[in-house]
Amino acid sequence: MQTMNVPKTLSILELKENYQSGALTPEMVIEQIIKRAAADKDMNIWITPPSWTFIRPYVERLKTINREQAPLWGIPFAIKDNIDLAGVPTTAGCAEFAYTPDEHATVVQRLIDAGAIPVGKANLDQFATGLVGTRSPYGETKNALNHDLISGGSSAGSAVSVARGQAAFSLGTDTAGSGRVPAGLNRLIGYKPSLGAWSVKGVVPACASLDCVTVFANGLHDADLVDQAARGFDANDPWSRKITRQSAALPKKVYVPNELPLFYGPFADDYKQAWQKAISKLNELGIPVETLDVNYLSEAASVLYDGPWVAERWADLGEFIMKHEDVAFPVTEAVLRSGAKPDYNAASVFKAMHSLQIFKQKAHQQLENAVLIMPTAGGTWTREAVRENPIETNSQMGLYTNHCNLLDLCAINIPAEDAAENMPFGITLFSGNEDEHLITGLADLFLYGHRAPERKKTTLVAVCGLHMRGCPLEKQMNEHRAVFIREAKTAPHYQLIQLNTAPKKPGLIRMNKNGSSIELELWEMPISELGSFVSLIPAPLGFGTIELEDGTHVQGFLCEASAAKDSEDISSLGGWKYV
Repeated sequence: MQTMNVPKTLSILELKENYQSGALTPEMVIEQIIKRAAADKDMNIWITPPSWTFIRPYVERLKTINREQAPLWGIPFAIKDNIDLAGVPTTAGCAEFAYTPDEHATVVQRLIDAGAIPVGKANLDQFATGLVGTRSPYGETKNALNHDLISGGSSAGSAVSVARGQAAFSLGTDTAGSGRVPAGLNRLIGYKPSLGAWSVKGVVPACASLDCVTVFANGLHDADLVDQAARGFDANDPWSRKITRQSAALPKKVYVPNELPLFYGPFADDYKQAWQKAISKLNELGIPVETLDVNYLSEAASVLYDGPWVAERWADLGEFIMKHEDVAFPVTEAVLRSGAKPDYNAASVFKAMHSLQIFKQKAHQQLENAVLIMPTAGGTWTREAVRENPIETNSQMGLYTNHCNLLDLCAINIPAEDAAENMPFGITLFSGNEDEHLITGLADLFLYGHRAPERKKTTLVAVCGLHMRGCPLEKQMNEHRAVFIREAKTAPHYQLIQLNTAPKKPGLIRMNKNGSSIELELWEMPISELGSFVSLIPAPLGFGTIELEDGTHVQGFLCEASAAKDSEDISSLGGWKYV
């Protein structure tokens, strides 16, 4: 099977275009992933590595679903091995703990429903306890760019699988930074949605009240597409919340620490210079930058490992550890057993809760319409150095991450300029639990300016009639290299008419009042093709701005209002596909 055309790193949009053109098939991509995983075997990326044995049914299933209705059709993804994939063991990095689930975790099921292909279970710091990627009996996961360095944890394999081209995206988890630190160390996007925005049903708990499922991707656009498929309330998950993410926007101000962040380890000076370069770039974005005293964030973070919250880990895993002494990774067992200290009683928990509530309110008030930027990690080390000093290095690693979930914040790691050759440096953007649109909007500006790679070459086009999937003019969309993204609805301000033409076709008219919400489709089209495409549109149809039901605006088909005079009003149908 030919696989030479599979890109070195995988992006969702590029794979979609290659599938549509016929340049690639999912079988070709999976075959190459299996070969890459075998070649990288000594990097310890996988616990259950990619294999046709369990992947084939998911590829075969693609033949039975409508590609245009599956936004992640044929997209390969990795799963951290504390998240359930039906029929494949979940180990949480401990063979004695392993079980084989009968059903997928909710987020995995949603991604499979969207057409994505699970390709393997990724290595992790055992029981998701660690930020370094060296705490696994399945081997230390090596950094994707420099094998002597740590990969970051606990979602080590998840991040490295994406960076090494063995998945287009991957699922991790984040309790204290595990969805951000590995992204920062491997030059990836690491997106941690707000607590409860993605279901944690089917996830082995670390601290159940703080755990989040996260995504690693090579680009911001890819992370956004995964979020659209994974997000949503889960009535079977007691931690689930209805959190709707708004369209990306820029904050009114940006905060940075009022003191130079401390960096540790042998590359501290490199990190310091990288941070200063990031601040210089930030100051050029045209958004007010102010300093903020963030010492209270460290005080809040201390509750996680130096306070009673570590007892929550013991509550979930203590019984297993007690029954299986000396089975867990030594440093992991030491951390877990610290949660059994008699000092961590009910009174200490409530005292910590009250302190956290004060910090939480302060953080949310400060970050209203604002974003805080901090380094993602307090340094990096060689794997050997971490082995020799596992506790202190891990603590310094999480200096700027541990507060996040305790204070109910959302966060995203984005790559800044490398600290040194093959040594990525990440910064993390934080905001309140309902302001995810601010961190993604600012991330877009920081990474791509006003010309994001996904956006400078393409644009969304809204179609509501003969250009929709399965309709006669869909071929024009294909001829102009457009890729279907998703179904949508207009704001309730439109009229849909049936023009008196042959063949019959619809016209969408903006109304001043008494309008309806009309179904349409959103396609992504190269800007280079747009002029040619628009030239094919006959009067009274035209091209203009359409408001969607979520308040965002896109370009698409509109009709001259005068055409309504001799046409039939079909707005009550709700869309052309019902005609």
